[in-house]
Amino acid sequence: MTEITGHIVPGFEPVRDAFAANFEADDELGAGFAVILDSEPVVDLQGGWADRKKTIAWDAETIVPVFSTTKGIAALVIALLLDRSGGELTYETTVASMWPDFAAEGKDRVTIGQMLSHQAGLPGFTEEIDPALWLDPPACAAAIAALPPLWEPGTAHGYHPITWGYLVGELARLIDGRTLGTILREDICAPVGIDFQIGLPEADHARVADIQRPRALADLGKINEATRAAFLTKWAAPNRGGAIWKAIEIPSANGHGTALGVAALYGLYANGGALSGNQIISAAGMGALTRRQTIGQDLVLPFITEFAAGLMRNNLGLYGPNPETLAHSGWGGSMGLGDPDRHLSAAYVMNRQSNHLQGDPRARRLIDALYGCL
Repeated sequence: MTEITGHIVPGFEPVRDAFAANFEADDELGAGFAVILDSEPVVDLQGGWADRKKTIAWDAETIVPVFSTTKGIAALVIALLLDRSGGELTYETTVASMWPDFAAEGKDRVTIGQMLSHQAGLPGFTEEIDPALWLDPPACAAAIAALPPLWEPGTAHGYHPITWGYLVGELARLIDGRTLGTILREDICAPVGIDFQIGLPEADHARVADIQRPRALADLGKINEATRAAFLTKWAAPNRGGAIWKAIEIPSANGHGTALGVAALYGLYANGGALSGNQIISAAGMGALTRRQTIGQDLVLPFITEFAAGLMRNNLGLYGPNPETLAHSGWGGSMGLGDPDRHLSAAYVMNRQSNHLQGDPRARRLIDALYGCL
């Protein structure tokens, strides 16, 4: 039996049972699950092992990369910056008006909202690059900005698994002067003690759990040029897991934190932009962030996807029963969600990766158990 630690408020015991069942089914190495309801943590569970040798217990200080679950957090930073502009910048502002080089190859009319909702046509590099380029964010952002789009921007959408973060990171720097990870740390996380970072200081590297990669490839459906560029070339992603990868900022992929930290940040979606009693993003700013930007057959993923300005809306019902829930999953199974009707946020993190693109069965068991308690 795997030891489960942490705390749970009476009435949520079925969530603990579901968390334990994931281990009993031998589906986990180590994991955490957290729930915040009406701004109060009601579940914060840890279990299993932080290392592949099973010598270091996963505890409340263990952090792990959450991969694309990071996107929903990066989107909050962009929303904060637009909010602070006092209407000068909106999701209808063109990217090229702040980043002239982005206008290359006919991308001059792409808006911030389109870029954030995967409509820019830049899911990856079709021509070979040195994979080390991914480890130099400014150079990588410039190289992506110079690319021709794979479809006419604004006419369709296709998931940008890695490139999204370099584009969003450069946008944040151009607006504010600081990096996106710095803004997140200084303006959102540090004031209230949230354990989540994009760009991890070396002092925190020892807390990072080992990642056990998926045992099988994901089902990407019918392969096309966009899918191949996004996922299937030898240069489609950086070398993930080394010290450099942890330390640099990739707002699409390398946020590190605890389940409670992720749940706290997705709590802004659950509470209309409020965090710990403070209005971080205005109601109008949250409305603009969370409304639908696009819905339809994704050109990269084998799903019909619905995107707000940087994260998914719950059109497939994978994140509970509320279609208004805002959520995102990460490579291997992590997820964060914010349900604005119930003022509920939740996050699942783990280090044994599955091959599910979204809707990992372990997370779904936890979500089902959670909503069964409400």
